[in-house]
Amino acid sequence: MALAQPDPDALYRERAIVARAREALAIWESRAAGNPRDFDSRWKIARATYWLGGHDAPDARRAALERGVDAARQAAALEPNRPEGYFWMAANMGALAESFGMRQGLKYRGPIKEALERVLAIDAGYLKGSADRALGRWYYKVPGLFGGSKKTSEAHLRKSLTYDPNSTASHFFLAETLFSLDRDAEAIAELKTVQALPLDPDWEPEDRDFKQQASARLAQLR
Repeated sequence: MALAQPDPDALYRERAIVARAREALAIWESRAAGNPRDFDSRWKIARATYWLGGHDAPDARRAALERGVDAARQAAALEPNRPEGYFWMAANMGALAESFGMRQGLKYRGPIKEALERVLAIDAGYLKGSADRALGRWYYKVPGLFGGSKKTSEAHLRKSLTYDPNSTASHFFLAETLFSLDRDAEAIAELKTVQALPLDPDWEPEDRDFKQQASARLAQLR
């Protein structure tokens, strides 16, 4: 008699241990391979690869993110009126654009924005305003010549905070945008907010990452 397969969602909740995230990913990959209509496994593959793209061994990160883009595209094709595929496609593309040079940035600049705007059209409140947060990051990162705007970045980030005032990610990204606008006092206040916010049980590993980044940034300013 075959042993019961572990619950990949339970494994993924322990993603701070990278091996658990890899194990969850392998299960979702197996399920997707066995069912060409399995939407949930495909978007969860993309979510897991996004995490691994920032936390796995450096030589494995690019392949993970590229796999995530592919899985998310498949998810979006299966359920074009659901936000998950578009959002995690944009997330993996964004990580590739930030981590692997200008060529990747130029390649994915347009598709990232299109995918996030699609999420807003379907469900602006998805993942507590995560599409607005990601668009805030897009407008911050992209040069003005190619459509970026620090003021538009700020607007999207503040919009995301209307869905989740306790988002460490939104407050941290807003701090970076405010620094770029020479509003240092406001930016420092945002970093201190990140430090003080409670951990979200669903996003504890990510919250801990942003708290560490906020503390490091404040330490540089002393």
